[in-house]
Amino acid sequence: MRATYREAVRSALRTACRRDERVFLLGEDVGRYGGAYACSLGLLEEFGEARVRDTPLAESTFVGAAIGAAIGGMRPIVEIMTVNFSLLALDQIVNNAATLRHMSGGQISVPVVIRMATGGGRQLAAQHSHSLEGWYAHVPGLRVLAPGTVQDARDMLLAAIEEPDPVVVVEHQFLYPMEGDLDETAPPVSPWRALVRRAGKDLTIVAWGGSLPKALAAADVLAREGVDAEVIDLRCLRPIDFPTVLASVARTHRLVVVDEAWRTGSLAGEVVARVAEDALYDLDAPPMRVCSAEVPIPYAKHLEDAALPQVRQIVEAARRARGPRA
Repeated sequence: MRATYREAVRSALRTACRRDERVFLLGEDVGRYGGAYACSLGLLEEFGEARVRDTPLAESTFVGAAIGAAIGGMRPIVEIMTVNFSLLALDQIVNNAATLRHMSGGQISVPVVIRMATGGGRQLAAQHSHSLEGWYAHVPGLRVLAPGTVQDARDMLLAAIEEPDPVVVVEHQFLYPMEGDLDETAPPVSPWRALVRRAGKDLTIVAWGGSLPKALAAADVLAREGVDAEVIDLRCLRPIDFPTVLASVARTHRLVVVDEAWRTGSLAGEVVARVAEDALYDLDAPPMRVCSAEVPIPYAKHLEDAALPQVRQIVEAARRARGPRA
C-alpha cells in the first residue's frame, strides 16, 4: 500500500504497543497533539495515558525517566522534537544509556529507543534544523539508525525496539510527508546493513536519511549524461556497514559521500577515511564530500537552500570525481 513516512512510523509505534505491553511512548506533545510531526496521532485514544505520556519541556528529565524505566524492564520509546533539543539530554544519553552495560559488567541493559527529527529544509531556523546524528554515531554503546525510505521508517523502528541496548533513530524532518510503498507483512531487511538502492559501475554515491532522495535524483541526472552511478543507502550510522561501501568502491573506483552535517568533523569524513585506509588503491580519483555550509542553518528559504546539500552539488562533485587523478 501507499503511505507517508510519518504513517510508517505510526504503524511501527502502534504495532509495537500491540505486541508488547512493556512498550510505552513519552515525549513533548506525543499524546493529545499526536506528536510534533503527527507520528503518534491517535495512539493516545487507543492505548491510554499510561502508555502514551505527554511530558514537560524538559528533555533531560523525560529521557532520564525513560532510561530508568528501561533498566526496570520496560521498553520506552522517547520522542525528542529535534536533534538540537536532544543536546539537553546529552548527559543522560551519552553518560548513562550508552555506558551502563559496560560499567556494570553486562549486568544492566538499557533497551530504550530515542527518536528525534533531524535536518533542515523546512525553514525552522538554526535551533531546529541541524544534522547532529554524527555526534551520536561517535559514541560506543549506542546504535544509530537513519531510515531514508517509507518501508525503513517502519521496519527499522520495530527492529530498534527489539534491541537490548539503546538505539537512537534519526528521522529527517523533510521525509515525514514523503509517500512510498509500505508492506506491513514483508520480512524486514536487517537494519544494520547498508543497501544498494541503485546499482551502477562508474561511481559510488553514499548517502543516508534525508540525503538519500537527493542522491537518487543526482544519479538520474548523471544517467542522462552517460554516467552510471551506484547509490548506497548507509541506513545504520553506528555500526557502519563498511564492507558494502568498500565492495561498491572496488567496482566503481570513485566515491562521493553526501552528508547534511557540516564538513568539519563530519560522518562523511569518517566514511572517506575508512575507504582511504582500506581501499586506497581501488580509487581512481580523490573521494568527494558534499556537506552543509559551515554556518548555522539560516531561516530564509534561499539562504537555507544555499547552505544545504542539493542535487546540483552532488552532480558537480560526481563530475569532479570522474576526472583523472591529478
